[in-house]
Amino acid sequence: MTVRRGDTFNSLEKTGAPKLNRGMFSSASDEWETPQKFFDVLDAVFHFTLDVCATSDNAKCECYYTREDDGLSLNWKGACWMNPPYGREISLWVRKAYESSLEGETVVVCLLPARTDTGWWHDYVLNRAERIWFIRGRLRFSGKGSAPFPSALVVFGRPFEMENFEMILLEGFK
Repeated sequence: MTVRRGDTFNSLEKTGAPKLNRGMFSSASDEWETPQKFFDVLDAVFHFTLDVCATSDNAKCECYYTREDDGLSLNWKGACWMNPPYGREISLWVRKAYESSLEGETVVVCLLPARTDTGWWHDYVLNRAERIWFIRGRLRFSGKGSAPFPSALVVFGRPFEMENFEMILLEGFK
């Protein structure tokens, strides 16, 4: 089957083509709430003080920034958790995470879609992150079910000596 520019999801499905996961291409909602158990394991290691991309309903830390606060324009200090909006503006959040980590005692731990083919991944994650862990399988996000994309945990900054750190995380996720 030939797919032509301008073909829509509906027209492709009517031709008998394999069904496409619309969620992979949709920007209907760019918020994917962090699974609580996943966060708890990370929090036990990093002791987060600030959630830089939250809503009042899904904030993981006592201190948090919402869209209304405009976290991109505010200072990020301490141990920061970032699960950014996964839409077109994700590059701005990843750049802010990297730049904030350069300002002294700040570490930013990011839950990101593993979009290794994107400019933001190459510009800010590769060769700049302290650690990158690809998450095996698909995360089950709170309120949405399994993600239609692979995820990665990216750490900017070096909060402490990270010897045996992977072992601590692996034990926590068992």
